[in-house]
Amino acid sequence: MSDSGSRDLARFIQHTLIAPGVDRAQIDKHAAECVEFGFDAAMVGAAWVPEMRKLLAGTDIKVATAVDFPYGCMTTTGRVAEMRSVVDAGAQEVDLGVQIGWLRSGEAQRFTDDLGQVIAAAGGVPVKVMLELPLLTPAERTLATDAAVQAGAKFVKNASSGAVGVATPEDVGWLRAHVPPSVAVKASGGITSEAQARALLAAGAALLGTSAGLKIVRGGELPATSY
Repeated sequence: MSDSGSRDLARFIQHTLIAPGVDRAQIDKHAAECVEFGFDAAMVGAAWVPEMRKLLAGTDIKVATAVDFPYGCMTTTGRVAEMRSVVDAGAQEVDLGVQIGWLRSGEAQRFTDDLGQVIAAAGGVPVKVMLELPLLTPAERTLATDAAVQAGAKFVKNASSGAVGVATPEDVGWLRAHVPPSVAVKASGGITSEAQARALLAAGAALLGTSAGLKIVRGGELPATSY
């Protein structure tokens, strides 16, 4: 175990490895890093969930994945099927993309109904709804967040990745003030430094999603990335 850096942050970080071309050697290394530093979860692509469950068996580290990521534009039927598939594969938490195009088109009920069906398909596995706040108007933010809560989300997220927007204390604070205490907030998007991580936690985030977890817990910093 490392004795330097910011090890206390590891328990808040969902250590993320979702990218094209990830191979078994990288998955093995990712699991080892989760164990060494004590990250909250290993966030991996759906195809690697069964392998990661085996690698992390006997630990307290959760295996998480994403559904309809990064675009959130599948049909509801497809999203439901994907959710059932990842849960059957052993995912212990799921981050869910959203069809903000419906919301921005004034189809709030369609947006809400979709979330309800997909979250129900998780069968009680905690779902984190990626709200893409940087792409929404203030009114749309409220509608999206209320829909996620109504649909049974256990967490709301400011964004799916840094490609949408960098996580800010302002967005996290808004979410924390808007949702009930029973719903937690996960911050995601371009989280690359210890100072940024601590500011997001202070604003009300319960978890941080980042592919820069190693640098953060070691007290280092990376250039901004997509996740």
